Amino acid sequence: MTIAEDKNPGTAIASGVPQFAPHDPDAAHVTSARVAIDAGAAGTALEPIWESLGYDEINWTYTPTGKTLLRTIGETSSTGFHVRPHYVFISGTGFGLPHWGSGNVYHEDAEGNPVYDFAIVDDTYDAIVGAGHHVLVELGFTPRDLLPDRALTEHTIIDSPTVYSAYEAGQWSYPPKDLTKWGDLVAALAQHSVERYGEAEVSTWLWELWNEPDIFYWRGTHQEFCELYEATAAAVRRVLPDAKVGGPTVTGGPDGAEFLRGFLAFVEERELPIDFVSFHTKGSHFTPWRTYGVLGAEAPEKQSPSTGKMLYEMRTLLRVMAEFPRIASLPAIVDECDAGVPAHWGVYDNANFAFQNTEYYPVFQINLMKKILDLNEQEVASVNRATTWSFYFEGERYFEGTRSFLTAGGIEKPFLNAYRALGRLGDRRLPAVSDAAWRVDELDETLTSGAPEEVDALASRADDGRVAALVYRHADDQYLQDSREVPVAVAFAGLAAGSYRLEHFRIDGSHSNSHTVWQELGSPQDPTPEQLKAIRAREGLELLEAPSTVTPQAGSIEVTVSLPLTAVSLLILTPEAAQ
Repeated sequence: MTIAEDKNPGTAIASGVPQFAPHDPDAAHVTSARVAIDAGAAGTALEPIWESLGYDEINWTYTPTGKTLLRTIGETSSTGFHVRPHYVFISGTGFGLPHWGSGNVYHEDAEGNPVYDFAIVDDTYDAIVGAGHHVLVELGFTPRDLLPDRALTEHTIIDSPTVYSAYEAGQWSYPPKDLTKWGDLVAALAQHSVERYGEAEVSTWLWELWNEPDIFYWRGTHQEFCELYEATAAAVRRVLPDAKVGGPTVTGGPDGAEFLRGFLAFVEERELPIDFVSFHTKGSHFTPWRTYGVLGAEAPEKQSPSTGKMLYEMRTLLRVMAEFPRIASLPAIVDECDAGVPAHWGVYDNANFAFQNTEYYPVFQINLMKKILDLNEQEVASVNRATTWSFYFEGERYFEGTRSFLTAGGIEKPFLNAYRALGRLGDRRLPAVSDAAWRVDELDETLTSGAPEEVDALASRADDGRVAALVYRHADDQYLQDSREVPVAVAFAGLAAGSYRLEHFRIDGSHSNSHTVWQELGSPQDPTPEQLKAIRAREGLELLEAPSTVTPQAGSIEVTVSLPLTAVSLLILTPEAAQ
């Protein structure tokens, strides 16, 4: 790595699970970089691990904004994303709130007989499938009529007009009192889905039990959860013998690893069906989460999400999978894979959430996806999907700073352009080596508190000969600044003879960035039609410069790009014969 000064990137918190990357004002900068891409290599299959999203607010799926966003995201993929909404079995009216929702499927009549209502589920899954996506069915949580008696006595709340009831406050996290009725509910959902969408579509779905049972989402024992999985897998398979079932959706910390190990041991001992293993990781847990004070005030401590922390946790959980020979070959679904928690808090809660508005977030995400692909090449088990827990929120102010693709008025945030850029990659990964990048095989606890500044690249080739490369400059520090732009020599070798059309797209503070325009206009919360037009003009993925024609010499082309901190360039070489 070419840097002005070599510094230790930080020290892990004593627990081994640091919560954020602290700001280091003296961090060293990359001064130059060279990236070598072998466009003539056979390459390896490039799995689009980023093609998955999820969110808590199931009832916003089928709003006009939700449907439009799903279609917009669908335009970045030829096969569709897997979409994972929370709360499908929660009882309620379907009124959506941040971090809350209800599918309202299960009820019982006066005699205790089940009554199913699929109205909200139909609206939800219609919107997902109608936009070209597939459902990642999160089977949770306990309907009100299936609560055990102890939930009603153990989990109560003080009456208050600011809360609904003890059920919304957490009774739903208790195990269902009747496994037979629970299994019949799961089977009814599977059968209804087949009848509505057809077996061919539903065969692409993933059926997953619960969410994060190692923390407060589950108020039962480990054994109770394992037995619930056994009943759930059997119920899905009795309707769909080839359905893909899995779990257990644990968090990334030590408790999650131990829960996962015990769960997999139970699955192996009982020889239960399992087609994927799911778990979660987050890049930050700011301290404090929320600061109560003057709106717009600086954070009491400058903190940032950590790529290193997320990769370290993923590697730990992949290695738990590798302890079980049958399990090791299954795909890992990291179906909450995000820079921070919680999704519905923004810059007015804690100023450190500002990165969710800026160019920092899309570059962070592209770097994370590239590093996960590197991790897959080194570990026995591998990640098949890395789900962003991002969608949108109703009732926001402009650029609230929540983890979302849209801000108020349906304006696209820079984060969406990360997925547009990733969607332009081909299906074969090409060798791409940077002399200013840190490698995943260097991953240790020191990097969990924040990876250093680097320039790295992810390159690909499509069937028509098109070569695409994402070249980026990133550090796990949203506050790190550098007035200089780093010159990066990107050398393509092994190109076929003939001319190519070169396109150079850019995400940075000045390109593909609606947030910057909004700030330049004075950060209006009641923008005029002219201001909205100016903001919307900069929503999409923008060219840095006009396309040009280049001709390789002896199969080689070298392109120099200048990267500010933080930025990503998408370089696309398209053979003129293929245009």
